[in-house]
Formats: sequence, C-alpha cells, structure tokens
Amino acid sequence: MASELCKTISVARLEKHKNLFLNYRNLHHFPLELLKDEGLQHLERLYMKRNSLTTLPENLAQKLPNLVELYLHSNNIVVVPEEVGDLKELQTLDISTNRLLALPERLHLCLSLQYLTVDRNRLWCVPRHLCQLPSLNELSVAGNRLAFLPLDLGRSPELQYVYVDNNTHLKGLPSYLYNKVIGCSGCGAPIQVSEVKLLSFSSGQLTVFLPAEVKIIGTENDRVLPLQELAMRTLHHTCHSFLKDLNFLSPISLPRSLLELLRCPLGHCHRCSEPMFTIVYPKLFPLRETPMAGLHQGRTAVSFVAYCCSTQCLQTFDLLS
Repeated sequence: MASELCKTISVARLEKHKNLFLNYRNLHHFPLELLKDEGLQHLERLYMKRNSLTTLPENLAQKLPNLVELYLHSNNIVVVPEEVGDLKELQTLDISTNRLLALPERLHLCLSLQYLTVDRNRLWCVPRHLCQLPSLNELSVAGNRLAFLPLDLGRSPELQYVYVDNNTHLKGLPSYLYNKVIGCSGCGAPIQVSEVKLLSFSSGQLTVFLPAEVKIIGTENDRVLPLQELAMRTLHHTCHSFLKDLNFLSPISLPRSLLELLRCPLGHCHRCSEPMFTIVYPKLFPLRETPMAGLHQGRTAVSFVAYCCSTQCLQTFDLLS
C-alpha cells in the first residue's frame, strides 16, 4: 500500500497533476511524499476523505501553495494548524466529520475562501475572526455543539448561505443573518449547557447564550457605558480616523488582550455599525414571529438577536425595517 501511494504521488509530481485523489487509503499520517522537496506546486485539488488522519502538517501551505480545494471529510483530525491560513488560493475547505474542538483564528487570512464546511465536529464556538473572510459565500457548521455565533457573522455581503442545523445548544442567530439563506432546523432544543459556563441573556421564556468575549450585558436602564468600553471605542475611533490603521501600536503600548480586542472588536452594532468591545445590548426577535417562521415549520426554537451598542440603538432597532 505504501509503495502504491508513493507511486501515485510521484506520478502526480512528475506529470504536474492539478487533482490528486487519496480517498479511502487508510492513512493515519499525512503522506511525507506530498511534502518532499518542493512539494506539489501545481496541485490545486486534494481529496483525502475517509482516512484516519489526526493532524495536518504546519508546512502545508509551503509545500502545496496553490491548493484551491481541500477535502478532509471523515478523518480523526483534532486540530487544524494556524498555518492553514497561509493557503492564499484556497476556495473550498471541507473538514466535516472530524473531532475538531476549535477552528484556527488565522483562517481569516485565506482571502479566497468561499466554501467552508465543518459539519459534525465538536465545535463549541466559531472564532469571530471568521467574520473577516472577504470571499466567504457558504458556511456549514451543522451538527456541532455551538451555543452562539459571532456577532458579526453575516455582516459581509458575500456570505449568502449559513447552515447551523442540529446545534441543540444554539438558540440565537445574529440579526445580520436575517436576509441570508439559513438552515437552523433542530436548533434550540431545551438542553442544559454544563460543559462550559456561558453568559446568557433572557427575555420572557427565551434564553440565549452570548460569546465568551462579552463581559457585560446592557439593558435599557444602563445608560452609562463602562469606562473600559468608552476608552476602547475612543481609541479605536481615533486610530481609524486619523491614523487609518493600528499598526503603529506596539505590543507594549497596551496589554496584549486589549490590543487584540482593539484590532478585532467583539462586533459591530446592528443598528449603527459602531464597534463594540466588552458590552452589548441584546434584543430578541423570536423566529416564530418573523416571516421566516413558515420555512422551518416549528423544527427550531431559535431567535434572531440584535446586538446594539447603546440604549438609543436598542430602542430604535427593528429587525423588519
């Protein structure tokens, strides 16, 4: 089997193949032959479905720099290395039915990524950096353990299809997704989230979990923002108004956690698009009360959630306007 595999890869290298099929090979390790010397510089599509891979090489982008499509369906992969973000040409990544607990934050550097499929893993959250993928058209994260989605998911006009079916912990969809094609059947089941402690927001009988980065939940009675939030918003506005970027800030100018937050805000107000860093003002719109209710016919209990930056935006935001 090993000699046959090496021969297949050698032929692909010699004849500069653009497609390579390594499905059903019982592979437990990523083939070293693929990474030998300069790798396969001409390869554009790599199929490695239904194997037993547990890891991916950190030099994948260096050895296979022109990958456009990467299919890793049905393996045992636990971690995707951050270096996958260096695959500049990557348009399709299918890593469904593995054992992923998290996605790499540097995935947003895949500027060409259009289709991302991570169904049936063990994901608790989707990194908010994913919202920065400029070309993402379709995202499928069905059958995971998601309890929330990034506040800005759906803000990009390129993202049109979002599938989150069968995430029983998921009870809220950011209102930016309202005009997208979404699949959310089997979500919002009455199940306890015991594995992690999550901040939650309740309205009537509905309770929605919020991203861990949210430190404070504002209400209509909280008209004064926390000092840290005011400082972050002022610094962010100053940097982008007069300096255009944040590259001038050194790692010692701010604590690392604040510097990272400044570069990638928690989200943007769904009413006025101003950035938010620690506090949100959520507002629920049960799906059953929207025109989309008929599409799901009671197969979901999720709500759309508007995240606002102030009481004024909270009071004036209307999902249907």
